[in-house]
Amino acid sequence: MSVRRFFSALPACFLLFAVFASAQENVQGKAQQKPVDPAKALDGFDDFVNQTIKDWHGAGAAVAIVQGDKVILLKGYGLRDVEKKLPMTPKSLCAIASITKSFTVSDLGMLMDEGKGGWDVPVRTVFPAFKLYDPVLTEQMTVRDLVTHRSGLPRHDMVWYSSDFSRDDLIRRLQYLEPNKPLRTTFQYNNLMFMTAGYVAGILDGKKWEDSLRARVLTPLGMNTTTFSLKELQSSPDFALPYQKGHDLKAELKRIPFEETCPDTCALGPAGELNSNAEDMSHYLLFHLNHGNYNGKQLLSENNSSQMQTPQMTIAGTPDYPELGETSYGMGFFISTYRGRKRLQHGGNLDGFSSIFTFLPNEKIGVVVLTNLDGSPLPDVIAFNAIDRLLGESQVPWSKRFLDSETAGRQSEADAKSKGYDLRKKGTHPSHDIKDYLGDYENPGYGIVSVAEEKDGLLVKLNKLTMHMKHYHYDVFEVPFDPQDPFAKQKLSFFGDLNGDISSLSMPLEPRVKDIVFTRMPDKQLTDHAFLETLAGQYNFPGDPTPTTIALRGDHTLVMGQPGAPERELLPRRGTTFDLKGLEGFSIEFKRDASGKVSEAVFYTPDTTIIIKRK
Repeated sequence: MSVRRFFSALPACFLLFAVFASAQENVQGKAQQKPVDPAKALDGFDDFVNQTIKDWHGAGAAVAIVQGDKVILLKGYGLRDVEKKLPMTPKSLCAIASITKSFTVSDLGMLMDEGKGGWDVPVRTVFPAFKLYDPVLTEQMTVRDLVTHRSGLPRHDMVWYSSDFSRDDLIRRLQYLEPNKPLRTTFQYNNLMFMTAGYVAGILDGKKWEDSLRARVLTPLGMNTTTFSLKELQSSPDFALPYQKGHDLKAELKRIPFEETCPDTCALGPAGELNSNAEDMSHYLLFHLNHGNYNGKQLLSENNSSQMQTPQMTIAGTPDYPELGETSYGMGFFISTYRGRKRLQHGGNLDGFSSIFTFLPNEKIGVVVLTNLDGSPLPDVIAFNAIDRLLGESQVPWSKRFLDSETAGRQSEADAKSKGYDLRKKGTHPSHDIKDYLGDYENPGYGIVSVAEEKDGLLVKLNKLTMHMKHYHYDVFEVPFDPQDPFAKQKLSFFGDLNGDISSLSMPLEPRVKDIVFTRMPDKQLTDHAFLETLAGQYNFPGDPTPTTIALRGDHTLVMGQPGAPERELLPRRGTTFDLKGLEGFSIEFKRDASGKVSEAVFYTPDTTIIIKRK
């Protein structure tokens, strides 16, 4: 089962649609307009949605529209299951991905309303084990920093994507992830910080994030069909299947597997793993449009609701279209202006699903659109059209704009390819035999990369993600271009040590920091107790009557020493070779005779090579 790339959808959407992401409030506002009759305003909207789904070669969409205190539209369009011709309905569950972030902030806000924690409290005050790469960030990071994308860390999404790491594992791995900006200086979207925020919510509430969110947010809002896992989603009687369209916009829909990172409980949950439907999400719209009040009950204080809807971090960039204002981020929401009105929103993108949750607080208009199409602007096109209608404004041709933009981008790619523009150095070869690259390589943050041989290339696995790589140039390998493969063009480079052995590899998994380096792991036999016992014994250096002892300490560690001298640990490398810990360039390789017994060892130093005989 192929694994799709969740994190790829967000940058693509953010670059293409950052224009409708978030912006600072237009303090001038718009002149008060005459009330719009929603029935008249939405006349023809159904036809528009159905045609837009066809234009984007989508599957289905579920839409909820709220005005004032009422849900004025709740419908499904198209299909939730194309193969079985099952219709999308307001009850069809879809992955809402990063829309989950505002749920996590709402939960935290409710806890703080009870006097538990605070937005500007250092994380370590609540969670002493919290540790980042930079000790200054570790000490100064606050809960507010976690939920405003100003932590100084870039995304580092490949740490969690397609991995079996638990939430505790991911928290522990944060200390190995390099930042690239000072704290609170730059907006950088980061799922792992939101995951940490959910972890903090669990600590404050004395229970798991899932249980806290269910009790404080979902149940009081009557969001009883919303789930925390894709396994739960698929056990529902009404759920949407995930689809993608090909690289060619006119290509047929392709059914893809549900994202495999967390079919059960998801480690990244607080950042983006809720599944919901239009009906439940209409309740959530009413909750935020009414500043934390739902059905007459103030679940979240107006103060914390206001903080969520107030800019906390500006986002650099200029909008591409005149209807859109500049960008900022609140807490769980992007903040923008649309046609002069303050607008809050957050999109959600997960393999095979795209969604948008947006509202205009001053006009009391809210729209949620859930679709089962991968990395698509379809939800935004539908939401913008609904807003235009309810504002009584002319309908902006968003669909045509985005279709034209996507077509131009793909044509530019095709032109570059046809002209042979490529950085590849032709006519080169790997420096080693292909078998020398095989093995496991580890990074303490990202996990293990396993390299195996397959026909015409390498089979590379990062956690549960599989990539088929071909030789690119020199010691660089690449995933060949495939419009259906989200990891197409991903590269990997091997590096050797002073002994000429392949000792590490690197991959550009986070473009805002240096390539991520994975160090070669020792052969598994070098930590096997029975194997190590065959190497232990006494050895004599030439001309030295005092024997050198190689001994087994514990189950998996060899040490080397002489009487009266401190022992030195032998670090396993590969084959029967070990490095001497703390001595660069010193190693020992054990040799077997014709009978298979270890009879001698070769001792390597930066200056010489010596044979030492076993007694």
